[in-house]
Amino acid sequence: MAFDYFHILIFALIAAVFFPMLLAVASLVRERGVKKDLSPYECGMDPVGSAWVSPNIRFYVFALIFVIFDVEALFVFPWAVQFHALGVEVFVAVMVFVGLLFFGLIYAWRQGALKWE
Repeated sequence: MAFDYFHILIFALIAAVFFPMLLAVASLVRERGVKKDLSPYECGMDPVGSAWVSPNIRFYVFALIFVIFDVEALFVFPWAVQFHALGVEVFVAVMVFVGLLFFGLIYAWRQGALKWE
């Protein structure tokens, strides 16, 4: 019984040794004596303004709507592939699902969630 888990113990030991070994090798080969650049960007351009800018809430709304319709495609694609094998009940269920999402899109549109100003 204990021998069955021996390979897991060996794997855990290798993992426990591998990470400190990587840190030790990285500390040996790292570049020394070079003054660090404190600029937040490495492209050579001087930053303008503060780095802490909160993004517009519209980004999150658009991202959420995108995810909703991406998930819709995830559910509808397998149904479309097996359309002939599934039947009328599944067709009605998918149409109800797509209809709910469509009405959700209309609601979001009427609420002004898709305006970008």
